[in-house]
Formats: sequence, C-alpha cells, structure tokens
Amino acid sequence: MSVFAAREATSADGSRLAALPADASGADLWRALGAQNRLAGVYRGNDPRRGVDAAALGALLTDVDLRFGVGSTLAVTVPLATCLPLLAQGTGPAARTLADSLDGGTVVALAATDEDSGCDLAALDTRVCLDGDHLRLDGTKRWITNATTCGAALVLARHRPGPHFTNFTWVLVPADAPGVRVEPAGTELFDGSGTGHLTFEDVRLTRDHVVGGTGRGLSGFAAHIATERLAGALWAVALCERVLRDTARYLGRRRHGGGVLWDREAVRQRWAGALLRSRQHRALTESLTEAVAARRDTSAAALLKASAAETVEHVLDVCAHLQGAHGFRTGGPQHLRAQAALFGIGGGTTEVVLDIVAETAPQAGAGELP
Repeated sequence: MSVFAAREATSADGSRLAALPADASGADLWRALGAQNRLAGVYRGNDPRRGVDAAALGALLTDVDLRFGVGSTLAVTVPLATCLPLLAQGTGPAARTLADSLDGGTVVALAATDEDSGCDLAALDTRVCLDGDHLRLDGTKRWITNATTCGAALVLARHRPGPHFTNFTWVLVPADAPGVRVEPAGTELFDGSGTGHLTFEDVRLTRDHVVGGTGRGLSGFAAHIATERLAGALWAVALCERVLRDTARYLGRRRHGGGVLWDREAVRQRWAGALLRSRQHRALTESLTEAVAARRDTSAAALLKASAAETVEHVLDVCAHLQGAHGFRTGGPQHLRAQAALFGIGGGTTEVVLDIVAETAPQAGAGELP
C-alpha cells in the first residue's frame, strides 16, 4: 500500500479533534493529540528512536491541516519531526521530557537558529561552558516555534570556537530555569505557533541536561533534518489538495454571466495546471518517502523540501488569483500565501536545499555534471 493510500486509510478526518475550536493554539492541539496517543503513533512501534511511520505522520498532518491554521500545524510538526527524535538520544531529563511530551504534557521548542547567523548553524554564537557536573548557557535564539508556550527548549550551542561539526552540543533547558527570557515575535502571522525569541543569560544547569553527547549537536541535527523535510513535504500535499478542493467548490458556485466561473475554459485550465503541480509533488513525495523515512537520505529530503516550497507557492498563487476578492478572507489563500512562504525558508531556504541536490546529483544517478 502506498504512503498516501495508507494515510487515507488511517486518517481520522479530523473527528478526534472536533472538540477543539478551529483557532486552538498549537499547545492546546499538542495536548489533545497526546491524550489520544496520536503523537507516539507517528513513530514506528511508538518509539521515536525507530523513525517515523510516514503514513501515520501524513494522516496526522492531513487531519490537523484540515481544521487548524498554519501556525498551530507548524507548532505540532516541528517537535514531532525533530525535537522528540533528538530527545530520544538522551537520558535523565531528556528521557523524562520525552515521555511527558509523547503524552501531550510538555511542548518542546527547537531552538537552533541564532540571533545573527540564522540557518548557518556552524556560525552560531550561543555558547555552553561545560564545567565538571555543571554547565552555563548564554545566547539568543530568534524566530523559534513554540518559544512562548514550551515547557522546555532544545538548544543548539557551541562548546568551543570554530565551525567544525564536533564543536556543537544540544542542551535541554527548562523554560522556567533562571536566566531564560522569552519575547513574542513581532508578527501577525502564524497564530497559535507560539513563535518568539529566547534569550539565555547565565543559565546554570547540571551536566545531565546535555542531550546526545558533547560534540554531537550538528551530527544529531543532520540525522533528523531529513525527517523534518519529509514532514514538510507531506504537509504540503495536504495543504495544496485542500486549497484546490476549496477553490473548485468556490468556482462552481460563483456566478458569471449565465453560468458559473467553472464554466470558463481558461479558468478550468488554470486550476488544472495547479492540480498538475500538486500531483507531481505528491508523486515525488511518494517515490522518496522510504528513502527519507528509513534511510534519512539527505539528498532525497532536500529534493522534497525544494519541491514542497515551489509547489505550495505556485498552487496558492493560482488559487488566490482564481478566488479574486474572496481569497482575501481570513484563512483564505491570500492569507495562506504569506504564511506558506515559510516552506521556502524554514529548515533551509530553497536555494540551500537545491545546492544540496546539485552536489549530490551524480551519486543519485543523475550522471556526471557538465
């Protein structure tokens, strides 16, 4: 059975989430999903160490996207794809936080991008000083999903200078630890995501808050960024298909001349072109899901990331145009377009992932470069 056939067979079509209002925050949604055991269910054998079950992850994202906004869906996607698998590499506080997160009791924020370096993680300035059984953390993280709602943050910091990948370490920081300051991000977008900025000033913790071992920060992140990109590709499929359905329904109702807009050949062709792009992305995602989910193939994940970004941009642009003034309503395609730009920025810009695709093309069977 294909990943999307399995997704559709296991989808709860939103019914389990019906008790939540459509404007529920990501934190409220996380608690509800945990209570229904749907968070653990996205992993093989309910164990984040074994990797994701792509069909279950796709079903969850489809259900969430159907009823909730981009911000709340983002708040669920990031910790599921990255935070929990990273926590599964740890013991002590990490193991306890993981168990509580899977039950929906704690939301964990992924605090990787720095104040000045952005996605260039090897240039980040956040520092952790390790001293015997204790550590001290200082730095600022910007544009962090779940920053204002998390119970803990998984913070990427450098423990020694230089860009070498062994110079970085993950630290699990309780949100209420002395020295932690949270500031909401100045944006009207991404309602429900808890996006904000985190500052760590002389934060003191015991050494057991290091997750995955000293010097394994970037290697651990690299191992799981592929899963985050797969999650984004699956979410893009659900988002595009939903908006295309909504647009077709609108065009079938909107009166024009003696009929409706759907009667116009040019309108149908424009919509069909967007459907084609959506189906191409769905087919690519289906063909590469196993490589990413089972083998964490970074080249395949980069290809999916680029495809998701470009497909979402194209489909929402077409649907926003076809819906005219109706597209400017709250939650409409014009509003979605601004938020969906995140598909081409977060987790690596489209240019960055296309560069990965180009570098790995020969190994992927594309032949020798010119």
